[in-house]
Amino acid sequence: MHISERFEHVSVLLEESLKSLNIKPDGIYMDGTVGGAGHSSEILRALGEGGQLIALDKDQDALDTAQERLSRVESSAGFTLGHANFADFASVLISEGIDGLDGVLLDLGVSSWQIDEADRGFSYMKDGPLDMRMDRSKGESAAELIARIDSTELADIFFKYGEERNSYRIANSIVNYRDNVGPITTTKQLSDIITKAQTSKSRREKQHPAKRCFQALRIYVNGEMQDLDKFLSEIIDFMNPGGRVCIISFHSLEDRLVKQSFRKWEDPCVCPPNFPCTCGKKALGRAYPRNGIVADDEEKDTNPRSKSARLRVFEKF
Repeated sequence: MHISERFEHVSVLLEESLKSLNIKPDGIYMDGTVGGAGHSSEILRALGEGGQLIALDKDQDALDTAQERLSRVESSAGFTLGHANFADFASVLISEGIDGLDGVLLDLGVSSWQIDEADRGFSYMKDGPLDMRMDRSKGESAAELIARIDSTELADIFFKYGEERNSYRIANSIVNYRDNVGPITTTKQLSDIITKAQTSKSRREKQHPAKRCFQALRIYVNGEMQDLDKFLSEIIDFMNPGGRVCIISFHSLEDRLVKQSFRKWEDPCVCPPNFPCTCGKKALGRAYPRNGIVADDEEKDTNPRSKSARLRVFEKF
């Protein structure tokens, strides 16, 4: 079966994203996380003569799927696919001769397909190699990471990126297993160790006992927070007047970073509070609505992934 036939993913906040982008038929738009091309297909469909879509992803499986699906979209606009991390968008735009965007979209969630494919190593429900890399052509896998770090560093990862309350208890169990039983190379091994290390109270929670730790490892292995920080530090300079930055996040760490960046763009003044502004830095635009956009009840019922999603939008002056 071709990869595109297996790459199933329901796009979160699709209508809200399209509306927020305020697509102009002849505009230039970028989807920094094209995935299965759910959002990108609708963006391309809304574009007309002179319009252009730049679609990026660091997962080659996603790009192969996007190529096939976007090729079937009826549109007089053009599209370009790039095997790149969204954090490296600037080099892609420069290579394409693009110096301004009318809209950009990031969907920071992991696709259902990536989670469901056992050999990608994201799932705590299915057994597979402990990998977790979005781009399997580079970087360190989760198994390699666990094989080399000490319990303190591992606990810090669980606490910082997964907000896991029992981080030290779990990290000590993992390192003890590694040092006395053998290497941890599969998702089932790791999931079982984490589950056994959890307190009885944590094991009674609705979510899987290993969920927070798996999330933390995925974020760390892929450098997700660093990538988002780099993207946010550069993207505003590439936006045309009236251009909109639309970012869908799925956990508080991402959302907090996006919210803080938007507020800084709204008020870049670095002068001391209660003193007249002398730095000359003016507002770059506005964020709206203030608390972002969340899925309605109907979408939450049909797509459970949307329950934790929040879309934030910033329009450049």
